[in-house]
Amino acid sequence: MDLVHLLGGLDARPWSSLSHAHGSAEDIPDLLRALTGADADAADEALSELYGSVLHQGTVYAASAEAAPFLAGIAAAGHRTADVLALLGGMAESEDEYGVAPGAVRAAVADRLPLLLPLLASPEPEVRRTAAWAVSHTRATAIALPALRARWDEEPESTVRAVVLAGIARLDPQGGAAAAAAVLDPSRSAEVRMAAVFASLDAGAPWTEPMHTTMLSLLPADPLRSDLDLERGEPLAAVVEALLGRGRSMERKVAFALVDAALHDGRADVRAEGLWAADRACMLSRSAPRRLVRNLRAAAVDEESVVAMSSLLGRLGSVAAPAADILAPLAGRNPDQDDDHADRALAALVLVAPAQSAPLLAAGLGRRPRALDTAAGFRSPEDSAFPYDGELLDAVRDRLAQPGALSGNEPWQLTNLLAGWGAEAAPALPELCAALPHFPGQAARAIASVAADCAPADRARAVTSLRAVAAEQGVLPAAKALHDLDGEIAPLLHCLGQDLRHSASQLREAARMTGGLGPRAAALAPALREALGGTNGDTTAALDTDTALAEALWRVTGDAERVVAVLDSVFARAAQNPWSRWSVVRAARTTALLGPAGRPLTARLNAALDDPAQAPAAVLALTAVAEPASLDRPALAEAALRSAEQDADTAGACDALEALGPGALTGDHVRRLAALADGDARVVRSGVEDRVIRQDEALRHRARVLLTACTDPAAP
Repeated sequence: MDLVHLLGGLDARPWSSLSHAHGSAEDIPDLLRALTGADADAADEALSELYGSVLHQGTVYAASAEAAPFLAGIAAAGHRTADVLALLGGMAESEDEYGVAPGAVRAAVADRLPLLLPLLASPEPEVRRTAAWAVSHTRATAIALPALRARWDEEPESTVRAVVLAGIARLDPQGGAAAAAAVLDPSRSAEVRMAAVFASLDAGAPWTEPMHTTMLSLLPADPLRSDLDLERGEPLAAVVEALLGRGRSMERKVAFALVDAALHDGRADVRAEGLWAADRACMLSRSAPRRLVRNLRAAAVDEESVVAMSSLLGRLGSVAAPAADILAPLAGRNPDQDDDHADRALAALVLVAPAQSAPLLAAGLGRRPRALDTAAGFRSPEDSAFPYDGELLDAVRDRLAQPGALSGNEPWQLTNLLAGWGAEAAPALPELCAALPHFPGQAARAIASVAADCAPADRARAVTSLRAVAAEQGVLPAAKALHDLDGEIAPLLHCLGQDLRHSASQLREAARMTGGLGPRAAALAPALREALGGTNGDTTAALDTDTALAEALWRVTGDAERVVAVLDSVFARAAQNPWSRWSVVRAARTTALLGPAGRPLTARLNAALDDPAQAPAAVLALTAVAEPASLDRPALAEAALRSAEQDADTAGACDALEALGPGALTGDHVRRLAALADGDARVVRSGVEDRVIRQDEALRHRARVLLTACTDPAAP
């Protein structure tokens, strides 16, 4: 097919009025021309640009649908055929659609199946393989399925047969499972048998002994991973995830049995896959940690394996205590030298067995940055301090006595440890006061925390040091600590006034501190109003700053009229910015503080109930501001419960359900709450990886408390 015919009508399309990931799609014609050109480097760059624009991180756009027919023609004409088929398949697969009708991109690819299906018979195996994957994602079963079945009967290459089988299973799960059952025996290629296992799982077929034996025989399965199926990049872990996803006890048992077998295998690469699968299981199943932790010990056969599992053990926390002894020898190695492996093991031990880790951290302080960071932020954000240890206190004092030798985050880490110990860290007050001029932001908070319950002489020394830095140098953290410790407010008001008027970067934090003072900060009310007049943007930062200023103004003055107007503006501007959904949450939580004075914002709050991330904060605000008789409490409970179930805002959902009270929950709500409390599947699955398990356990605990309140009238 000649280029003129291939790209016929390209310039007649309304590219400039269409959009992709980076805005206007007016660059698409040039990219398509470059893709078909003789310059290989230019074609490579064009392909990369197309991935970044019409399939950006898995998202498709209006321009994607418009480009699909041209891309199909390019593939059929033999220009970078396999690469273009992979792009088309990804576009058809996507369900993350932005600015385009649902299914429009997939339909545009399916519309060109007459061009794509002949590629299933290409003489090039890679083209056949990618074509099978791409056409199956069009979901055009009536056209694509017969072609894939015919290819299955004829295809000689095992890597292609595996993808064809997966495509058949995608379009016809039961038919795929039937074909899979016939190819599990060891005489078949490993690639096809791996595809058969997944085809059976996808069809919901029972997990049988032949499937179990087949999966074990395929280990190590990592070489069988498909570059076209990134979600199954770790085959054993993907099988375990599929089994756990069925939510039945029997499938959990067989999933854990697969993991156990891999962890006990004599081959290092199989044990590594077992560790990946164990990690996935623990992130998905609440029963997995206690079930698997002892078997992790079997895989700890050398230093590399201990390091590899240290991250998982740390995330499991105290549940992994039976494995603490496999961390301790490595964690205590070479305390007087930089040693990354020892640092990783010690960081895990800090979370698994903190008391056991403390003397090891003391011995290596200054050379174990990862472990120190873990101890300083111990179980953050649950606000639980690392347990006090005398040896570690002495080591921290020695480090603080050399402020010039500290680097990076070390000042924050050391002072945070001391702040968590409170009065127990009183012997370190001289070092903290000496460090104050060097690290005022970090040291001031620790001084206030440590000196709060100290002897009068120690307290007086701390106040003198803080006053010098706060009053003479105008350092806000020192002024805040001085106020917290001694009630002296003038330096704090001065510093806050400076930041409110002149520091855009510190405006939100200054507003928060000002609000904390309440009416005592009345002198700063003009500065708050002036700052509010200077922001009107719709960025997340601008919206959150306005909310913080409005909250401060309310706490300081009670000026409901101005505050309501500001919050109404925040809600309105956030509605125009799809990235500002959490700004609505923060504005709703501030609205709740207003009580009935926030009633004019009721319509804004009701609008937020449809977004699972925003719903809990909206429920809390409505219970505070709306006329009580106007509230449909079961409907509000439904919105909050749905947020928890979807892992949108689990902590906020519990706050909202608590505020509504047991009377708002229907029988169905109680059953669903019981699933949150006692189900095996983790509800929290997203967020910072190191916190997922802890946050899910926190949800589980709170759900049980709420459930008890529903079922036991005598419960608090």
